[in-house]
Amino acid sequence: MNARPWTVLHGPLFSRSNPLDREHAAPRISAYIYGNILILAALIPLHLTDDFVGILILLGTAASTFVAHVFAEAVGRRVHEGAIHPTKTTVLHHLRDSVPILSSASVPCLILAMAWVGWIEPRTAQLAAEIVILLRIGGTVFVIDRLNNERPNRATLIGATAVTVVATVIVVIKVVLTH
Repeated sequence: MNARPWTVLHGPLFSRSNPLDREHAAPRISAYIYGNILILAALIPLHLTDDFVGILILLGTAASTFVAHVFAEAVGRRVHEGAIHPTKTTVLHHLRDSVPILSSASVPCLILAMAWVGWIEPRTAQLAAEIVILLRIGGTVFVIDRLNNERPNRATLIGATAVTVVATVIVVIKVVLTH
């Protein structure tokens, strides 16, 4: 496969004319959920004030999680594929598949920035950011339905709720055990 870097790095997830193949959709969704769970786990224990809104903590969490994920996946792929030297295209695809981890911090950081400039109270910003993350996690069920060419229905809502509850339990366990 010989793809141009900008094509690989901006592959479609929602495109109807050129849908993302399952080989790349699955790791992107996995990275998306993983990143959102870790951002939520970093966000919940923050004690925000007018002087501290935690944006750098979220950015650091996203960046370090991205690097760790790319490294771990590269080692795992080497075992799985048996390739000693991965191709440039393989490396670019893997980096692209991990980008959702970085994106998980984007909206929460924008919300926290609104508290930093004084547009909203820090605690309100934190709560809004937490809700956004939970909605993002639950929303993956809608993406999965789209990839399966299924229309959203009651099962989609139940699945979204279940995924959100499980992610919340994971975050609570992580926060309780690590803070």
